[in-house]
Order: sequence, then structure tokens, then C-alpha cells
Amino acid sequence: MPPKAREHPYTGLHFRVEIDGIAAASFAAVTGLGSETAVVEYRTGDAPLNLTRKLPGLTKYSNIVLKRGYTRDASLWQWRKAIVEGTVDRRNGAIVLMDESGNDILRWAFRNGWPCKLEGPALDADANEVAIETIEIAHEGLEFIGE
Repeated sequence: MPPKAREHPYTGLHFRVEIDGIAAASFAAVTGLGSETAVVEYRTGDAPLNLTRKLPGLTKYSNIVLKRGYTRDASLWQWRKAIVEGTVDRRNGAIVLMDESGNDILRWAFRNGWPCKLEGPALDADANEVAIETIEIAHEGLEFIGE
């Protein structure tokens, strides 16, 4: 039997961001695709040894941080403005990893997201860099959808 073909890891170069109702431009970077479950230590009263059991507690999700070159597209600023003015505007979205041909490979879908932080570009007359804006999205769940 021939050996199984070696599977190479995907590169993180080709991806897109989908957010309900926002036709956002390309993003340069995405971080925060993670979760963490607290460990709750519990000891039963009749345990023969002085040991604790470790049980899963509450799960929390990291905020998703998006970075992109600054453009005239103000849709992310408008979404953030609604939150600042007291309108709760939760949206679902996804970060989609693509192969070199532009085909979808993997997807991280978030639910009930809203922009908790928005940061404009750092401006420096001596620099020779693209003006980058950063948006941080708090959300209530992240689902990994593989191939």
C-alpha cells in the first residue's frame, strides 16, 4: 500500500472577513480566533485522598481583532457609532481561509458580535507606512468549520 500523501499546513496569506450587512474591504490581519474554558476545582467530602477534581467552568471567547488599510469606507465606524450611541447592533460573521486559487478551505464563524473598540490610524509625517485602522469585535461564540 502506498504511503499516505503528506498534508502541508495552510498559509495564512489568503483570507476574507464576512460581517452581516457590511461590505468591508480587505483586511491585512486577523487575530483572536480562540476560546478558553475556566477550570473549576472541586473536592468531594468523602474523597479518600486530599485531591480535587477539575471540572470545566465557563467558556469565554477572545475578541476578534481586525486590521486593514484605512479607506473612505466608513461602515465599520458607523457600526461602532451605533454601539456608542446605545443601539445594540449584534451581527454574525466569519473569517474564511482560502487557498492560493481563492477557494474556501476553513471557516471560523462568530455570532452576536459587536465592535467594542475601534482605533484609527497612527499618523507620523516621518513614516512611510499604510494608515491602518483596527477594530475589535466582542462576540458570544466561535465555531470552527473545517473542510
